[in-house]
Parts: sequence; structure tokens; C-alpha cells
Amino acid sequence: MMLSHLVADGRFDASTLAVDFPIQPSHLAVLLQVAIPVLIVLGTRRSSRAFAIASVFSFLGLVAAIALLVQETRGGAVAGPDSIGSLPLGPGFDVPLHLQVDRLSVLVAVAVGLVSWVVQLFTRWYLYSDPRYRQFASAVGLFTAAMQLVVLSGDVLLILVGWELMGWCSYLLIGHESEREKARRASYKAFMVTRIADTPLVIGLAILSLGAHSTGVEDIVRHWSAVADTHGTALTAALLCLICAVAGKSAQVPFQDWLPDAMEGPTPASALIHAATMVAAGTVVLGKLIALLELSDTARVILALVASVSMVGAGILAFCQHDLKRLLAWSTVSQVGLMLLGLAVVAADGSADLGIAHLLSHAMFKALLFLMIGWLSVLVSGTTVERLSGALSKYPEARRMVGIGLLALAAVPPLAGFASKDLIIDEAARRGIDGDLPARIAFAALICVVLLTAAYTMRMWLILIHRTGSQRVQVREWVEDSYDVQDVGIVEMLTDLPQVDIHGRQTEHPDLEQPLEDEPPLSEQQPGGGARFGLQLLALLSVVGGLLVFSPMLDVDWKHPNVWLIGASLLLMGAAALLVRLMSVGTVYGDAAARIPTFVRASASRGFDVDRLYVAFGRPILGLAHLVARTDDRIDDGVQRLPELSGALIKRAERVHNHRPTSGLVAVSFGLVVVGLMGVILW
Repeated sequence: MMLSHLVADGRFDASTLAVDFPIQPSHLAVLLQVAIPVLIVLGTRRSSRAFAIASVFSFLGLVAAIALLVQETRGGAVAGPDSIGSLPLGPGFDVPLHLQVDRLSVLVAVAVGLVSWVVQLFTRWYLYSDPRYRQFASAVGLFTAAMQLVVLSGDVLLILVGWELMGWCSYLLIGHESEREKARRASYKAFMVTRIADTPLVIGLAILSLGAHSTGVEDIVRHWSAVADTHGTALTAALLCLICAVAGKSAQVPFQDWLPDAMEGPTPASALIHAATMVAAGTVVLGKLIALLELSDTARVILALVASVSMVGAGILAFCQHDLKRLLAWSTVSQVGLMLLGLAVVAADGSADLGIAHLLSHAMFKALLFLMIGWLSVLVSGTTVERLSGALSKYPEARRMVGIGLLALAAVPPLAGFASKDLIIDEAARRGIDGDLPARIAFAALICVVLLTAAYTMRMWLILIHRTGSQRVQVREWVEDSYDVQDVGIVEMLTDLPQVDIHGRQTEHPDLEQPLEDEPPLSEQQPGGGARFGLQLLALLSVVGGLLVFSPMLDVDWKHPNVWLIGASLLLMGAAALLVRLMSVGTVYGDAAARIPTFVRASASRGFDVDRLYVAFGRPILGLAHLVARTDDRIDDGVQRLPELSGALIKRAERVHNHRPTSGLVAVSFGLVVVGLMGVILW
């Protein structure tokens, strides 16, 4: 009835889903996420109610993003909805504070909303007995709202607000288990590194805004595109500042070390930060300014170098990690570098579709992998190689979803990762042939990354499916029994054979693993129905997500694939996987990295001790700060002691003075009086 009334009033168009209201779906995608921490903090102290609020409002936020997507496809979306109104800063400067809705932003908004909703569902099971679940769910909601603000913002000031809010929320999420010293250190490190890298962001946005006399993204792009020939140096400087900030937020060289340490946070936090929010924010921001990036070859070369070094280095470190959760973390660093290369290459139409396409694919399979590792870590009580070796053999119900995630990560066709990665490789090769330097740098790095990604995904899979010791004993006994046939009478069969359980296994066999009496049943160690549905949805999207490149929402050249490049990539991937399989043969845990010297693996697990470079870089700065502080203290002490010194000087002068004027002083005084009188008389 209400809908028909709105249609009759002309405030709702059923064909385009356009609504004539001050509040648009773009607003709701942000506000509904903000409502989660507000309602939880102010409205409830019970975890069950907090979960109901988090799951319902997170789902409604996803629905708002989907409605916005439908509006965009049907032409009914408001391109620049207002937020709180423009900020009055005088007639010469415009701060519109509006949102910006386009085809790429709505796609990312849906991905962010989906990942956040699944994380909220999974968190309730993962942190079921955590007394601070309410705080964690609130931080997730606020974190998601900040990312949605960055995605949907059409004003750089709003982008900066969301950007900084994400940094603060990441500090809370990574340091959730604050009673652990490692978690506190990781959260502090993430906050400090990203804050240092954020300083150039403010400088870069200030240069762009002051030049355009506006903080609106469209105004900035329009102005600097017109004056790029005459003010190219200023534009390049601003873009380099933005690239530095993006490298910090996205954990690219030289700021890459904070992200693997962030694994000290709960797994749902890792899934949220790594999949579609904080580390992907840099790709979104540069994507909004891709037209300016195309105008500066210097900025593109620097971005290509940073992303390429990050991709290759992170791929090597991922293969050497002893903790599989940190393996996924370094994989994220590498995959984000791939997104940024999609922007550095810049397609012929000057759009950010290549980088955003891989962002969408990565959001699905990386969220799936992190949450599945969290599930397995609960089952086996850890994420190290020793703990997770054979985990999928013991828990086959998780095998399918982990396999899908790893295949998508390795870019095996036809899964989501294949389509987005191949498009970037194809564009880099095409533009590299035309002589574009950033494209040539990108193509060389992509060849290495194809090999490295296949290697570390194959290594992880072999570890997870490796048979345990008891399983190998069981298989050996089956083989031995197959060669030993005996005649057994019915009486001996009933009296001499050992007791077996409901699965036919011996209940007193010394070599077989027996469940502990107090170990909870497997059904209680599995996520709830909602969380499992979310995981299955992510797995499904990881399989069919590649079809998105065929939709009109992404403007990519999928009609002219380079078959030779695809074939060469698949051959390289197959060779790398085969080599890793051969390396894993004969190892205790099925770990191919066991062939690498121990000291190399130990150093790689510490990120090759990049922390020492941070310390070496920070020590002179701290020394200078201490020197300035000591100098300031001494100056302050001197100023405070000045009245005391003046009083002491006066007292000493009084003691040496005889209170009688000298003859010279009397003569000078008399002369001044005479001269004054003569001047008056003669005047």
C-alpha cells in the first residue's frame, strides 16, 4: 500500500528503483553500518543481542548496496547525493561534502558489504566465549562504515575522514586481545606505520584541492586535467604523496611489514582487513583519480616499481612462511600489488576497471581463505605447519571450500582470480609492446608472480591434505592385510577379534589416534548455519565471480584474449606446482619449504628483519627529538629562573652601591637642565 502510494506521488520509479528522498541507498550503505556500534554500545550489554544487531544491520547495509547497484544498472541512481551539506569556507573555495555514485564504486560497495556481513556471522561463532565480543562487533561495523565512506565519497575531505577512521579501527581490531603483548605490539606497529605514511596523503590532497579551489573529486580531476601541461610538477608531487600514503595503507614497499604482524588479531579481523577494506582502500582512492595518474609518467613509473617489488618480494616471503596465516598475509601484499599494477598500466580508455576487477575477485577468495583458516585453527588449535598438516584429511567437509579459494588465488581458469589477473597481464603485454615503460616493468613482475603464486598455493594445499601419522599407519596395515589371507572360523571371529567402534576401527589400537574424552564433538566445532552459508556464498562467488568481466558494469576488453599468453601462464603455473610437489615428497609435514635452509626460513618468517630498518630509520629521528626536547627544557628552565636571577642581581647591586651620586652624574644632570632652560628661553 505504501509502495503504491509512493508510485502515485511520483516519488518512486519501479522501473529504475529511483527514489525521490533525501536519504538514498548510498547514504544507507554507510549509515546502517554506523548504527551497529551506536546501538550495541548504547542499547545492550548481552552478546546475543549484540550479534542480532550486528548481523541484521550489516545485512541491511548489504541490501542497501545491492539496491544501489540495481539503481545504477537501471539508470536510477543519484550520481552526487548530498551528505550534510557543503562546508562554508568563503566564496573562493568549495567543499561540497557529497557522495559519488558510479559503476565501479557501487560494485566495490557491494563487495565490502558482503564481506562485512559474512565476517559478522563468522565472528559470533569464532568469538563465542569472548567477553569483549560486543566491542569487536562494534569495531567491525565502524570499520566497514569508514570503508564505505571512502568508496562512495565524492569529496577528498570525506575520503580523508574515512581513511583515518579505518586506521583507528584497525588498531582496535588487531589489538583486540590486548592482554597479549604480541597483539599490543602488532596493533601499535600497524597504527604508527600507517600514520607516518598518511602524512603525505594530507599534503597531496591539499595540493590538489588548493589548486582546484575545491575538495570535490570531479572538480579536482577537471582542473588538473586542464592545467597538467603548465603545472605538471605540482601534479606529479601530489600524486607521489598519494602513492606514498597508498603504499602505507596497502602494506607495499617500504611499509609492507606491518600487515603480516597484524595476524596477531582475531581471524575475522584479518579477513576483513585483508579482503575488501583497509588494504584495498588505496586502490579505490587512486582509481578515483586515475585520469590524473595517466597524465604523469613519473608517478606511473614509481607506482609500477613499488607494486612490482612488493609483489615479487611478498610472493617469495609467502612461500617461506612457517605460519599459514602469515602466508596468506604476504599473499595479500602480493595481490594488492597486482591491483595497483592494474592502475599503473592504465587501460587505453583511461579507466580503473582492471585494478577494481581484481579487487572484487580478491575480496571473495581471500575472505574465504582467511575464514577457513580460522575454522581449521579452531579444530587443530593453531595455524603453524605442524598444526595444520593433514587438517583437510581429518576434516574433509572443509576441503572443497579451501580448494576453491586456493585455485582462485592461483588464478586457475575459470575461477574469479583467473579472469582479473589475465586481463592485467594482457594489458601490460599490449602496452609494453607499444613502448610504455610502466607496462614493461609490470609485465616482467607479473611473470614472476605467476610462478610464485602457483608455488605457495600448491605448497599450502599439500600441507593441508598431507596424511597424518596415524593415517599412514592405517594405510600400511590395510596394504599388509591385503597380502595376508587366513582362514578364520566363525567362533574365532566372534571371540578373538578386537573390539571396534561404530566406524569399524579398533578401540584399543596403540597407533591410531583416539578422541579425548573431553573433546567436544565435531558438530560443536563447526560454524553455525549462518556462517556456513556465508562461507558457501563466498566459495560460489569465487567460482563464478569471473563472469563479472562480461557484464556492462566493467569496461574491460575480454573479447580479444591473448591465447598464447594464457597458455604460457598455465604452463608456468603447472611447472611451478609440479616442482613444489616434487619438493614436498619425503618431508614430514608435506612441506616443500622444508627443503630451504632453516636460517632462510627463519629469517623469512620474520620478514627478513625489516623491523631493524624501521629502528635504524627511527633512531636518529628519536635522537633529534630528544635533543630538541632537552633544549626546550633548558630554555624553559632559563625563562622560569630569569626573575630569580634578576632579583639576585638587584640585591647584589644594592650591596655595592653607597646611595650617593657621583660627580659625573651630577654634572650630566646639571648640563641637561641648563640646556633645557636655554632651549625654552630662546624659543
